[in-house]
Amino acid sequence: MSRKELDNFEPADKEVIASAGIDLEEKMRSASFLQQDAQTCFSRSLIDGVEILRIEDALKEYPEAEEYYGSSFKLLGREYPQDTEGGYFIRVKKGKTIELPIQACLFLKAEGFKQRVHNLIIIEEGAKVHLITGCSAAKSADEGFHLGISEFFIHKGGYLNFTMIHSWKEDISVKPISIALVEERATFVSNYVCLRPVRDITMYPTAVLQGEASRASFNSLILSHPGSLQDIGSRVILRAKNTQAEIIARAVSLGGKVISRGHLKAESKDVKAHLECRGLILSEKGIIHAIPEMESEYRDVDMSHEAAIGKINKDEIEYLMSRGLSATEAQSIIVRGFMDVNVLALPEMLKKEIAHLEENTLGKSF
Repeated sequence: MSRKELDNFEPADKEVIASAGIDLEEKMRSASFLQQDAQTCFSRSLIDGVEILRIEDALKEYPEAEEYYGSSFKLLGREYPQDTEGGYFIRVKKGKTIELPIQACLFLKAEGFKQRVHNLIIIEEGAKVHLITGCSAAKSADEGFHLGISEFFIHKGGYLNFTMIHSWKEDISVKPISIALVEERATFVSNYVCLRPVRDITMYPTAVLQGEASRASFNSLILSHPGSLQDIGSRVILRAKNTQAEIIARAVSLGGKVISRGHLKAESKDVKAHLECRGLILSEKGIIHAIPEMESEYRDVDMSHEAAIGKINKDEIEYLMSRGLSATEAQSIIVRGFMDVNVLALPEMLKKEIAHLEENTLGKSF
């Protein structure tokens, strides 16, 4: 597969792809994958120890890929859609620490296209990596749909920091489905960013901490525009001793509806977990519904949650206006502070990239 196909992309499409955190120049990436509708346009690794290719090719080339495929759903006794086409296979080899992030882009172009992909991400024992997935849609992709099934396998002592950036449009419907299996002393960090309009998103990723001393963290920044429905949650099942989990959500409604879900389930003693949801409503038509859940089969656990929803303090607006800002500028600054990228567990390089995307998007929203 060749990068030459990228030359055929319209400048507007490249701009939309970039708004989802994808570096088409690959200056600061270790591997890249790009799928438009059902066609894989580009896939290559720039570094030893990272494999990245179409899921269909992986299933033909690697017998073990077939063993991984669907196994996380079987473990939880869940069904998953079988009629998928495309998706990526990523494997980081044992003991490898990859300094530059891997990136994967799932892009909608054709009008009314229903993209249905299945991804496999395997982090072998002791490997460490950051992965950015950017999902976006061209202006021509009216009434599009995206279903993304992702299975993550983080083996003993492995580390995966996964950042998903959604940059859709007002008439796109989205349904990601994912499960992460985390082994002994391994870590799974999931960051989610959605700042642009979308028709509706429904997602409830699950992490299963099945190895002792494993940990998982879900962090999200959500900006909900008028007409958008975002039903977004995270679930962590703590199945082994000395496991830890954290779910943190920040949501701002400009007139859309956000349902912020969080579920922590202790299936072992000696676990620690925290859930936090904070929301700002900036429009009379805005809705934020926080639904925290915690359950335990043991008493020897340390689990907590907190939730807060409100509006911007009038005194804060007036103070900033007294410093020469307009009411709109003051509101924008406060929202940017609330949507602090430090909530996301990112290295400095990626933090700056996300902050830049956030600055561009929020600057156009007020």
